[in-house]
Amino acid sequence: MALSKKPMTGMKDVLPAEMQVREYVIRLIKETYGTFGFSSIETPCVEHIENLTSRQGGENEKLIFKILKRGDKLNVGMAKDEKELVDSGLRYDLTLPLSRYYAHHANDLPMPFKALQIGSVWRADRPQKGRFRQFTQCDIDILGESSPLAEIELILATTTLLGKLGFQNFKIRLNDRRILKAMAAYSGFPEEKLDLAFIILDKLDKIGIDNVAREWREAGFLETSVQRYLDLIKSLTMEEKGLSYLKEKLGEYLEEEVYECLDCIMDSVEKVKTTPFQMVFDPTLVRGMSYYTGSIFEIEMEELNSSVAGGGRYDKMIGKFTGKDISACGFSIGFERIITILQDRGFKVPIKGRKKVYLLEKGMDRETMCQVMKIAVKEREEGADVLVAQMNKNKKFQKEQLMKEGYEEFKEFFNK
Repeated sequence: MALSKKPMTGMKDVLPAEMQVREYVIRLIKETYGTFGFSSIETPCVEHIENLTSRQGGENEKLIFKILKRGDKLNVGMAKDEKELVDSGLRYDLTLPLSRYYAHHANDLPMPFKALQIGSVWRADRPQKGRFRQFTQCDIDILGESSPLAEIELILATTTLLGKLGFQNFKIRLNDRRILKAMAAYSGFPEEKLDLAFIILDKLDKIGIDNVAREWREAGFLETSVQRYLDLIKSLTMEEKGLSYLKEKLGEYLEEEVYECLDCIMDSVEKVKTTPFQMVFDPTLVRGMSYYTGSIFEIEMEELNSSVAGGGRYDKMIGKFTGKDISACGFSIGFERIITILQDRGFKVPIKGRKKVYLLEKGMDRETMCQVMKIAVKEREEGADVLVAQMNKNKKFQKEQLMKEGYEEFKEFFNK
């Protein structure tokens, strides 16, 4: 039986032209976030299964690639359930690993701690354009900062990066989990069923408000509560004034601090941003992760019918490891989606210096070849990228492929 040459479903091989774009974006990410004081870290791709299934990852916990125990610990015949077979899994995001990392190393880290993490994550999801089962995530997080300064810095750093990549006039949607809870309490939703209510509300963009209402009713929520929540949504506009309206409408259900926090974030970012984009208050924004405790935000672009970045505040997660809550807020770029958009735009990596190709005729004598290699050494010392290769029969196609990789200057050497 022949071996399969295709990658596994939902995973992909990366060709050199795309790899150049990916490496360029990663360099720009590190450079830009570095100017905001973020430090690069790395965590293992494998986490304890009890961490991954701690009911903090929302629907992603259903998509974990689980890993069997190894060696003598694996006894399939004697196992009564999955718990006796599995002890770990591939991480589905970078936030939970960061929380474990910080809990373990807090004494060796500054306070507040600004972390940058870039790495692969895995989800057994249904693949589609810009969505894979193995993909790269890029997260920035600020741990130990309880004020809106954390959200402001995260948004400014992320939008500065996107501006450098040529993105403008995108939209940032903001909300707060405490506003969602206040709206639910005002409408009469029982507190013990809020997670279910928000899971359904999170489908709004895909199924529409009428189907959200239908699923709420089917889930057993009272008609009066469903109708009151719908009336709230319909009476709001996705603008800054919607936040002021909710403050008055919800009254005692919404703490003054929540309003002041979001108002501060929106006002401050608007005054100091360097990239053109729109910020809107969206009271229907949920974010799928159960670990969010406060502000939540997403970035939307016209090129993709989905968000390309998202994040929020998760002040309770680190406490799950240590018993002591630590303020935490993060923003994750959909790295694969950004790369997809750039490729669709025909993005070319800016070339610094020269990229030369020296093509040698096959069978060239050793002395001539060494002379060419010496020229290449000198060119490299002067800052050029130089590729020395033998000339193919189809020289035109060879040059076209090399041009895709950014090589533009060609010199041909023949036997004499």
